Amino acid sequence: MKKKLILFLIIAVFSTFALTGCGGGQDQAAKEEGQFDANADYSVILEQAKGSTVSFYGWGGDEERNKWIDTVVAPALKEKYDVTLERVPMDIDQILAKLSGEKQAGGKDGSIDMIWINGENFYSAKENGLLFGPFAEQLPNYQKYINADDPENQKDFGYPIEGYEAPYGKAQMVLINDSAKTPETPKNTAELLEYVKKYPGKVTYPALPDFTGSAFVRNVIYDIVGYEQFMDMKADKATVKAAIEPALEYLRSLNPYLWNQGKTFPSSSTEVNNMFADGELYLNMSYAPYSVTVNIEKGIYPATARSFLFDSGMIGNTSYIAIAANAPHKAAAMVAINEVISAEMQATQFSNLKTLPIVDYSKLSDAEKALFDNVDVGKGALSQDELLEKRVPEMPANLVPVIEEIWQEEVVGK
Repeated sequence: MKKKLILFLIIAVFSTFALTGCGGGQDQAAKEEGQFDANADYSVILEQAKGSTVSFYGWGGDEERNKWIDTVVAPALKEKYDVTLERVPMDIDQILAKLSGEKQAGGKDGSIDMIWINGENFYSAKENGLLFGPFAEQLPNYQKYINADDPENQKDFGYPIEGYEAPYGKAQMVLINDSAKTPETPKNTAELLEYVKKYPGKVTYPALPDFTGSAFVRNVIYDIVGYEQFMDMKADKATVKAAIEPALEYLRSLNPYLWNQGKTFPSSSTEVNNMFADGELYLNMSYAPYSVTVNIEKGIYPATARSFLFDSGMIGNTSYIAIAANAPHKAAAMVAINEVISAEMQATQFSNLKTLPIVDYSKLSDAEKALFDNVDVGKGALSQDELLEKRVPEMPANLVPVIEEIWQEEVVGK
């Protein structure tokens, strides 16, 4: 009997040593293993997050954003919460493929914690069970600074969010020209047609499914037929085509006056941007409303470049941060997201990156309001108030690929 007891104690001590002797990452994963409770008291989540290294996957093509994450967000997380942020640059299609592969492999813990996501990709990830949630409304800063009733915090490209992602930053479509070359700023599609006729070969847009080109086409659709009918429309190709036919006819009418006469279109928004910067094009478009300021500051655009909007409004969207369903460090992910949506961090994002903030201005203290009020948006840009006044909702995510397919069939070369 004594031998059995001694053997039991040896095994118990060895097991304890084995668990506590693991590396920091493994130890933290063990703390969060199993039934992680997003509804736990936030103090418990803070404690669980300590010592973690949390991965943040997202598009890495914006060097200024990369710098902000690495030099502003990451140090704050380490200093305040002992959480190490590891930024992993990866295109969203690769991220979704990785999540899907890990799910099919059946492993308990994956390699991805946080994901920069929105629109069609959020729809796909959530529908396929790749995301953890709900968690957003459990974040103290969500309660403190976010208007949960805002339609963009209820739906992402028309698809219910239901707490499976938290807002990260706002974007909005703008048109851009050089006032020294073309004094006109078309206020609607009718004026845009006159503009392209006046400056033949000097206007085009990126070929769909480029994100910016697709958004431009959706703005044309909205200006011609409105947007309300699309909010609850089924993704039936014939139904969608019938609804957007007047806009398709308009886009075909543009073609003879576009660059290369609409027979082909530049492959990306980067190509269009370079053509505008070189003076080959007189009109540009961007889903980053302060890109004109950034490009003037970098010397890419002339100081006379400016952004403008259609009177009927321009499409805006919100980007979000989600947590992978198999994230190994969910507590640390929640802590990191909570920090990103704080007034202070959103103000640094607005100042450093000129990304529209997602906080509700009416919920801010006077000192917090000053953080945003003191940001100089720079040359050529519209104020935040001007942008938000003419902000219209995005098309439901399931309609976007249908419209892109129809555009390929009905507009290119027609």
